[in-house]
Amino acid sequence: LEELMQMLAELSGLEEVKKDLNSLINLLKVKKLREERGFPQSDISLHMVFSGNPGTGKTTVARLISNIYYRLGVLSKGHLVEVDRAGLVGGYVGQTAIKTKEVCDTALGGLLFIDEAYTLSTGGANDFGLEAINTILKAMEDNRDDLVVIVAGYPDLMNEFLESNPGLRSRFNKIINFDDYSPDELIEIFKNICAKSKLKISAEAENYTYGFFEKRCGKNIANFANARDVRNYYEKALTNQADRIADIPDISDDELMTIELDDVCGITLD
Repeated sequence: LEELMQMLAELSGLEEVKKDLNSLINLLKVKKLREERGFPQSDISLHMVFSGNPGTGKTTVARLISNIYYRLGVLSKGHLVEVDRAGLVGGYVGQTAIKTKEVCDTALGGLLFIDEAYTLSTGGANDFGLEAINTILKAMEDNRDDLVVIVAGYPDLMNEFLESNPGLRSRFNKIINFDDYSPDELIEIFKNICAKSKLKISAEAENYTYGFFEKRCGKNIANFANARDVRNYYEKALTNQADRIADIPDISDDELMTIELDDVCGITLD
């Protein structure tokens, strides 16, 4: 548990997310102590909404939470089942309920993470997504002691999702907001990715990269994808570096393991 909490603390940014989750975990720890000492317990809803734009760490945090819940004894297995509309909704009447129930059964003992959950409620009254929602709500009720569901997606659309069924708002009463990353946090993520591969970044390359993400954050770009942009940027930098050094005879370790300014100049993500 301590290792998992440390992994959560070491994630770049997400300060409000960490604060909210730490409070929830403290609540569960104290609840467990009361239970061990024979005191009466009140029910705590563990289902959550992860509200935020793409690439803000929602899936990463969900994986950690599933393991933390297991270590706290909240879940019997602690595995994560990640799914979206395509994994829940069938093509004809009756198929969706069967398909969704199978997913819920697979998630028993663990955490069911539904990405872009709002797509289940945006198709109108005759859409099979509503059948999926009703099946999920029944599974949550029938397995309240060993199934946690997290629904995730864009902030505005998740609010609409919660209003689409009277049972959703009451069951998903914890909303965790994932803010977009700042340029400082994006450069930290980039440096962490490089560090995992023992890559160094020259001062010039780091300054250029910071400026790149500073401009990108300030443009309100529709397809801005936060940490996913950093990953794509890193892969392009790695390709540029390979093109630059592949034909150098007797490449030194320093040349092999350093990202230079030439490797990041001219990278585009649009």
